[in-house]
Amino acid sequence: MGWVIALLFGAAAVLLVLSFIKARKTAASTDQQIDQLSFSLMDEIHQLKQQIRNLELDSEIVDTEAGITAEEKERKVTLREMLEMHRRGYSFESIAMKMKLSPTEVQEVLAPYMKQQDERSKVAQ
Repeated sequence: MGWVIALLFGAAAVLLVLSFIKARKTAASTDQQIDQLSFSLMDEIHQLKQQIRNLELDSEIVDTEAGITAEEKERKVTLREMLEMHRRGYSFESIAMKMKLSPTEVQEVLAPYMKQQDERSKVAQ
């Protein structure tokens, strides 16, 4: 009976050691997969940053070739901000407050873009 108990404890010890070894191998494999995923994500981020840089350079080239002045660039940025706020659902009054304009000015500036948006929604339906 003593031999059986000793044999069972020995088998348990061997199984315990084997489970630790297997757990380490699994952890190493998981770490390797995480590293590969991390590298692929960093590569994608790098590619996106490169595309953004290229777009910025292209925009600068087009602006220079078209003779767009700094004031026109500033107006373009302001218009982009106003359009973004409008698409997010801001009212004309809140856009006007944020841009320090009157609500009628905001509505006049955004009017051509709202018509395009309305036409798109009618086509989509």
